[in-house]
Amino acid sequence: MSPLPILCYHKVDPRREWGATRVAPRAFRRQMEALARGGWRTIGSAALLAQLDAATPAAAGSRTFVLSFDDGYAALAPHAFPVLADLGFTALVFVITDYVGRDNDWDVHYGWRRFGHLSWDELAHWSARGIEVHSHGASHARLTWIPDSQAEDELGRSRDAIARRLGSPPVGVAYPFGAVNERVRRLTEAAGYRLGFAGPRGLPGAATPAATSARAAADPLALTRLPVYAWDTPGVPFVLQGGLAAALAMAAARAANRLAVATSLIRRLRSPSA
Repeated sequence: MSPLPILCYHKVDPRREWGATRVAPRAFRRQMEALARGGWRTIGSAALLAQLDAATPAAAGSRTFVLSFDDGYAALAPHAFPVLADLGFTALVFVITDYVGRDNDWDVHYGWRRFGHLSWDELAHWSARGIEVHSHGASHARLTWIPDSQAEDELGRSRDAIARRLGSPPVGVAYPFGAVNERVRRLTEAAGYRLGFAGPRGLPGAATPAATSARAAADPLALTRLPVYAWDTPGVPFVLQGGLAAALAMAAARAANRLAVATSLIRRLRSPSA
């Protein structure tokens, strides 16, 4: 769980594709402007950690959220980050360190369209302007499907690359495909991360009646996020609207997250070590 909403975007790009993760730049701008007009404000990893360490839940009616971007696509630089700068918003961007500055050849190219990733120079430029850079693994391997040694390499190598190129190690990692279990959570903590961002399902079992500990209620290494997809409204995203709109949006997000298993399966067929 998370003590406050954590939005998760992927592509903000004018180019159309078959997948559901692309949000058009105009829609993204309107969403951010609607949030700003509604009094919403963003916080970064340090403030999030402080809330979690204090075990202080967000006050009723609070309009504070964390904004995150998975994969670190290059189109964020012209189409998303300037919007955030205009509105005084910050964000966390999770990068796949083996593919920084390269095309997304880690992915299955549905529709045969490739998308580039931000370069290290671009990441340095925007990190100096309030965009935090964190890990999304070294190669976007599904950590729950690989042995400990490979998962340790994915987590450690990515953290080391960011520290080497940008000057400080990241405190956060977004689990590729949102997939985390107790084993991966343990390896993530051992690798030095303090925040772990999952998908809409979080850590399996964390929402069951038996999970009554404070860690299960707001586990810093298994934070659930609210994905925003192509079909969302060009206003306040459905997941923040509450009521039936939010419930339906989360149901669709969980279904889309399950469908992402197909990408992992295709990658495994192509490369047994993936």
